[in-house]
Amino acid sequence: MKPVLYAHPFSSYCQKALTALYENHIDFEYRLLDHNDPETLADFEARWPIKRFPILVDGDRTVMEASIIVEYLGLHYPGPVKLIPDDPQMAIEVRMLDRFFDNYISTPQQKIVFNAIRSEADRDPYGEKEARSMLERAYAWLEQHMEGRLWASGDAFTLADCGAGPFLFYADWTHAIDPAFKHVHAYRRRLLARPSFARAVDEARPFRKFFPLGAPDRD
Repeated sequence: MKPVLYAHPFSSYCQKALTALYENHIDFEYRLLDHNDPETLADFEARWPIKRFPILVDGDRTVMEASIIVEYLGLHYPGPVKLIPDDPQMAIEVRMLDRFFDNYISTPQQKIVFNAIRSEADRDPYGEKEARSMLERAYAWLEQHMEGRLWASGDAFTLADCGAGPFLFYADWTHAIDPAFKHVHAYRRRLLARPSFARAVDEARPFRKFFPLGAPDRD
């Protein structure tokens, strides 16, 4: 029996898991979370009442959180691309960078988007200003980090890059990366050219009209 992914293609965290699945050509069942399919939504909520996606169901096991899904796939459905290095010291760096992209790129980016979705009376200008400041600092750190690197942890594509792809993709839409950060822009372009992530981006194109800040006519 193949694993089942409950996901939506426009979600950055779903794209993170999808990139890992596509990177190693893992056969899986894709259950699209859509309001036109209440049965699938009810099944998803029964499995994970927190209602945050994606989740992966493999037999009797339900795996939550995109990073853990990627690790689980590496253990149970290994492929030619090792997204978590065998070397423990290298694995620590990959996991550290994964947390960087989750906490300091994705989290502030989503805070800005969620703020835009709220009614004007409920918006948090101070919180948005803080989020934009965090993105600026994160971009600046990443610019130095990526100098001389192909991927986040070096020459190998890893878990960290699975998250960097969608998070930098949407972050640049939300709070543009300064053109002076040439290493970050070059890294983002390499991620968009990676076939596994490019596939996830293409699958999400029909949903771009729903981006609350207005999806740019690029990428």
